[in-house]
Amino acid sequence: MATEFEDLLPVMAEKLDVEAFVYELCGEKKQKLWLKEGDLDGDGKLNETEFCILMVRLSPGMMEDAEAWLEKALDQELSKNPQLH
Repeated sequence: MATEFEDLLPVMAEKLDVEAFVYELCGEKKQKLWLKEGDLDGDGKLNETEFCILMVRLSPGMMEDAEAWLEKALDQELSKNPQLH
């Protein structure tokens, strides 16, 4: 018998700002590390773009998946429009 699982991560992310969300996931020590690494504009905060960039950098598997999705999408577009070859 399989147990159903409801992923509440999207709900948390929606209800919290980026800083509060990172704090909930990682605690204060890791939050400071992430902030230091991900704060591209130097304002002392992670905006949504900086957070996304940091997640991709910290999750190489995510990048591999993104590349595969991009390649698939490009192949589909090229097959629909042969003039682009």
